[in-house]
Amino acid sequence: MPTPVELRLLTGPNVYFTRPAVKLTLDASGVLEADPARVVGWQRALRTPDHAVGLPGSPTRAVAAAELAAALVRRAGYRLGLRVAAIATPADDNTVVVAFPFRRRGIGEAFGEEVAAAYRAVTVDGATPSAALAGIKERVTGREPGEPVRPLRPRIPVIAVTGTNGKTTTTRLIAHLMRADGRVPGWSSTDGIVIDGETVETGDWSGPGGAARVLEDPRVTVAVTETARGGILLRGVGTAVNDVSVVTNISADHLGLLGVHTIEQLAEVKSVVARITKPTGWTVLNADDPLVRAMRTVSRARPWFYSPDPENPYLAEALDAGGRAITVLDGVIAVLERGLEPRLLLPVAEVPLTLAGTSRVNVANTLAATAAALAIGAKPDAVREGLRTFSSSAADNAGRLNVYGVGTCAVVLDLAHNEASLESLLEVAGRLRTGSGELVAILGTAGDRTDEAIHAMGSIAAAAADRLMIAGKDKYLRDRAPGEMEQLWRAGAAEAGTLDVPEAPDELTALATILDSDLPEGSAVAVCALEQRAEMAEEILRRGGREMDAAEIAARVHG
Repeated sequence: MPTPVELRLLTGPNVYFTRPAVKLTLDASGVLEADPARVVGWQRALRTPDHAVGLPGSPTRAVAAAELAAALVRRAGYRLGLRVAAIATPADDNTVVVAFPFRRRGIGEAFGEEVAAAYRAVTVDGATPSAALAGIKERVTGREPGEPVRPLRPRIPVIAVTGTNGKTTTTRLIAHLMRADGRVPGWSSTDGIVIDGETVETGDWSGPGGAARVLEDPRVTVAVTETARGGILLRGVGTAVNDVSVVTNISADHLGLLGVHTIEQLAEVKSVVARITKPTGWTVLNADDPLVRAMRTVSRARPWFYSPDPENPYLAEALDAGGRAITVLDGVIAVLERGLEPRLLLPVAEVPLTLAGTSRVNVANTLAATAAALAIGAKPDAVREGLRTFSSSAADNAGRLNVYGVGTCAVVLDLAHNEASLESLLEVAGRLRTGSGELVAILGTAGDRTDEAIHAMGSIAAAAADRLMIAGKDKYLRDRAPGEMEQLWRAGAAEAGTLDVPEAPDELTALATILDSDLPEGSAVAVCALEQRAEMAEEILRRGGREMDAAEIAARVHG
């Protein structure tokens, strides 16, 4: 029997359905290359909706190929006495993707294999749909049904966080606020699993496995789950529902992977988290991001918009819909509700995570986390205490805008892996530069970013910094040839007018080289720290430096 290009079981809510689904990737070459009259014949035989067939290889033809796959799924379901919903889209490399819900693993796999075989029989071998599907009922029902597949239905409240940037910082802060409220949080993220402040697993647990691990721990009274795009695309979301969802932003990252090529497609993936939020819950959405704002329309939950800008006109949209908003009024975090006076919580200056207000990104992350904590029922006084006691240090927020001082120089270490996060890093480091000091950027990212993204990051850095240095990568080449990314960085920098861009073999060597150079007093060094963050921190301490606390950062920024 011909096999599909890929048959994947999505065991939780996914891009296609809010319940488990089979995702079939099928070779559509036979349709894409066929004579138009033949495609019309297939459409009539499968009774697909009227649609132009286009020229061979055209985008219109790709849509027609997808519609034929969906129609074949429905016809196959009819043969089994079932009404099977199907969603199909064109994909990459002459393929189409068709998805349909399933309840038992064995039946789902058997049905998918039958559809793949029938699609080939019709579009390549010339069989009629009736002939291609002959005997399908006996073959599918004769297979072992397999175990039931049901997404987890949480016994405790769940706060699910997604987005492109800020997920880890926001989930860390939410978990901290939950502890301040007297709860026992279980937190899963790209950095591991933490139960009530204790790390029990390391590594990337931002997929459904992380959510399951948190929810199975009997100590946990509230789950905080970082939900990444990869987990949604490869397995689905780990829970059937959540009580509060947070979407931080949508920006270009990992495009070109797993069939996601545009930020609009990325937003569709991330919106799954908002779609499965309970009607009685809240969707906390970034009102400054149009792709995130739009997720209000796909969620049944009440909207809670956030923006540091109190003049953002979309905050009123959430209030008009019976929701809430959170912003900054005269330097104070404030909750807005229709018909009520603003509820003032805490001055931004008293929140260490915001780096004395220098990090607009962390001001936004603070608003998102505060809204999520209040939405889940945390007491305002506990939230205030939690905000005061969560710092930007490596102890509280490792790898995210950690600030060190070495003599008169400030060094900021951050996992700046895409354009948006690099801009944030450079903004903070620029605010930490004093007097006649220089802004120096040490650049690096993972090789699975697109050429265009790395080129853009080079241009961004060159436009903001006085000096650049590229740090080589070892663990994060991701199938790129040595020196390939360096060429892209330099091309981007050249576009912004910087031609002298030296390189070092690794991050630690790059930082040591910069610190040993003739840096003017008051300089700041922004480091994209992917591989050697701990080693760089140790080097700073070896040189007599220290991690700067909130008071030191405020004094440096405000003079």
